[in-house]
Amino acid sequence: MPAPDMETLTSLAKRKGFVYPSSDIYGGFGSTWDYGPLGTELIRNVKDAWWRKTVLVRNDVVGLNASILMHPRVWEVSGHIENFKDPLVECPTCRRRYRQDDVSNMHCPHDEDLLTDPRMFNTMFKTYVGPVEDDASVAYLRPETAQSTYVNFKNVLDSSRVRIPFGVAQIGKSFRNEITTGNFIFRSREFEQMELQYFVAPGEDDEAHERWIETRFTWWTDLGVDTQRLRLRSHDADELAHYAKATTDIEYEFPFGWGELEGIANRTDFDLRRHAEASGTDLAYFDESTKSHIVPFVIEPAAGVDRAALAFLADAYTEESIEGRDRVVLKLHPSLAPFKISVFPLARNKAPLVKLATQVAEDLRSRWPVFYDETGSIGRRYARQDEAGTPFAVTVDYESLDNFSVTVRDRDTMEQQRIAIADLEQHFATLLTT
Repeated sequence: MPAPDMETLTSLAKRKGFVYPSSDIYGGFGSTWDYGPLGTELIRNVKDAWWRKTVLVRNDVVGLNASILMHPRVWEVSGHIENFKDPLVECPTCRRRYRQDDVSNMHCPHDEDLLTDPRMFNTMFKTYVGPVEDDASVAYLRPETAQSTYVNFKNVLDSSRVRIPFGVAQIGKSFRNEITTGNFIFRSREFEQMELQYFVAPGEDDEAHERWIETRFTWWTDLGVDTQRLRLRSHDADELAHYAKATTDIEYEFPFGWGELEGIANRTDFDLRRHAEASGTDLAYFDESTKSHIVPFVIEPAAGVDRAALAFLADAYTEESIEGRDRVVLKLHPSLAPFKISVFPLARNKAPLVKLATQVAEDLRSRWPVFYDETGSIGRRYARQDEAGTPFAVTVDYESLDNFSVTVRDRDTMEQQRIAIADLEQHFATLLTT
């Protein structure tokens, strides 16, 4: 089915508690967002799924959690101060500003006046460290997590028994003072990245690049994203970043059109060489197999957490009519769903049902996120959890009091089966194994 429009998606996200506008009671604050109860769990699950596949199940990747603020020389040496710029154009009438590539015919989208000639605008956030705001105290909020991996390369080598090829993975906040934001959480000034720097011997980089493109594409499809809404796009030579030999984007067909989900770049040895020269620190790797020192090439799969969440929501959103009844359901992969199981007593005013349902919920909650609800009709409770993306619902009814069995309902098929309470944990362990 077609993806929902953005208005439908943002409305659902706020109503169900996935995403709120930041500072909402004050009218919001441009392109900043807060994740509500369901959104917080979705974001955590996205990061857990990435970390599990990228780090935990591999023996060649370790983790890093670096600080946001870094020595300002890092950004000079990496080329960000010189190259991390976008062409800015401005409307002389309404004073709105745009990235040049976000407008057509050099006319203002708001009032169609001719825009000014472009000027380059550095998109890094500048701040000051300490009580005095002068050039000596300038610092930047990092625009990517990658540089902290490169400046920690020697620390990782010295403290870990890693051997090439190996990777260093990191999930963390980044900041970009975007000229043009929008499309909900797709492009904002504060966002979170999931980045891997995978170090390989020179000459093995092309093969490793292709391998990581395939690996990362499979991650998205394994989590249920429709392959018809995914595509690979290689960067042309004139659009490559200053550090890149080659880059391939994984793009998703969002409600507003195709947009980048993840970039897999071959960064060569650009960063390690630059930091080694500038710092005077040897960042070479001694290759035991060749008995020589090499500066590794880097393959970098970099995905946005927020964009991933938006893609998963858009792809899972489903409107369907079954037996004359319309419903909205988020068919999220079980590993991404905020709650895995909901538990309902058939009636809230029957103490034995409530007591047993509460006990069932508590027992299941020791292993999985469980939502307990006793308000409204069973149909309305099912509908609320369908919209929240909860894969399974357990209903405790009068028969449960006699034989200690419950009804288990599947979110997607709406099929129900009778399961003994004693068998519930094993039943869900099979269904929710990731």
